[in-house]
Amino acid sequence: MVRLVLFDIDGTLIHTNAAGITAFGEAFREIFHYPAAVRDVSFAGRTDTGLARQILRAHGFEPTPADFDRFFACYLRWLHHILGRVGGGIFDGVGPFMAGLRAQHERPTFGLLTGNIRRGAEIKLARFGIWNDFEFGAFADDHENRNEIARVAQMRGSELLGRPLAGDEILVIGDTPLDIECGRAIGARVLAVATGHFTVDQLNAHKPDWAVKSLAEVPAAEVLR
Repeated sequence: MVRLVLFDIDGTLIHTNAAGITAFGEAFREIFHYPAAVRDVSFAGRTDTGLARQILRAHGFEPTPADFDRFFACYLRWLHHILGRVGGGIFDGVGPFMAGLRAQHERPTFGLLTGNIRRGAEIKLARFGIWNDFEFGAFADDHENRNEIARVAQMRGSELLGRPLAGDEILVIGDTPLDIECGRAIGARVLAVATGHFTVDQLNAHKPDWAVKSLAEVPAAEVLR
């Protein structure tokens, strides 16, 4: 049985009309004076910290911890501002799917496995009223590599449940090939949803356990067995 369900955020739980990407761009413009820093940069499945380092290095700049602190403080300010005016929402099917998980006789623990920094994840999910639905998370603050973030999530879930969790006791839910890859890195089952930038066929090419158009298509009981 699956005892821990780990959710990605952007493209999986919520859509924000690219608020995070816009906030990244504004922070690069304000702090480093790069007006087109995010142009032609793929954000899908990537980590905030890894993306920031990649963009800075592309401009010939090797960031220090202090540079990251300045950048992300500015990013969070912009994210909060932009989310208040761009709309967005929770994807169809997310609420019923989570309710179905909660209704199971052995309810799994809910966690986050995301490339967002922790405070960015909180701002986004709190905006739509679901931050408190998750008991813990692993974030880009923990590591720049998404596979390592998955290992942190497995460790934290094990600590929360009081015993080591085997990979097949974990379900990772995400919308990109990198979500599938990080789930496989810890031996987890993977449910891929085509609510982001990838189609079901594109996701299936990376061999998840399930690939569906949205969480409305899969019964909670099926993925827990």
